[in-house]
Amino acid sequence: MKHSIGPRREIGIRTIFNILGPLTNPAGADCQVMGVYRPELVEMLAGVLHKLGCRHGFVVHGMDGMDEITITTETRLAEVTPAGVKLSTISPEEFGISRCSMAELRGGDAAINADIVRSVLKGAPGPKRDIVLLNAAFGLMAADKAASAQEGMALAAEVIDNGNALEQLEKLKEITNR
Repeated sequence: MKHSIGPRREIGIRTIFNILGPLTNPAGADCQVMGVYRPELVEMLAGVLHKLGCRHGFVVHGMDGMDEITITTETRLAEVTPAGVKLSTISPEEFGISRCSMAELRGGDAAINADIVRSVLKGAPGPKRDIVLLNAAFGLMAADKAASAQEGMALAAEVIDNGNALEQLEKLKEITNR
């Protein structure tokens, strides 16, 4: 998959590689949250994850076009367990989050995005933190570290607010810059 990065960037549109990448995870993850770029892919790829033996996962599509759980509108979601696939639609209000505009979530170039990440991990409130907490919550649920999205959001907020998330980012940065 690493050899497809250059051509994918040159093409400039989403391709089959956007789907294959998460499915060919060399780590052999048995739990995951997978974002897809089209709503009709949610159920299909949830079925694929189920057939691949996913222990617990979510396939998501923000109805604003985001390939993650969004807070601007509803999100189409499929939960994958050994028992099968359960489809639903969720909204940010279900989790105590106010909707926002896409402009409030927009990033920029690498430097701007790095500043946004640091700001969120330093505890800055607002829509960017809210969307991070909500997506982290579903990742924690998939990993069976949280029983509900609310519990997952609280756990993610705690890890951010106590500085552990930023500390881990700094460690990762140090390791990758060697």
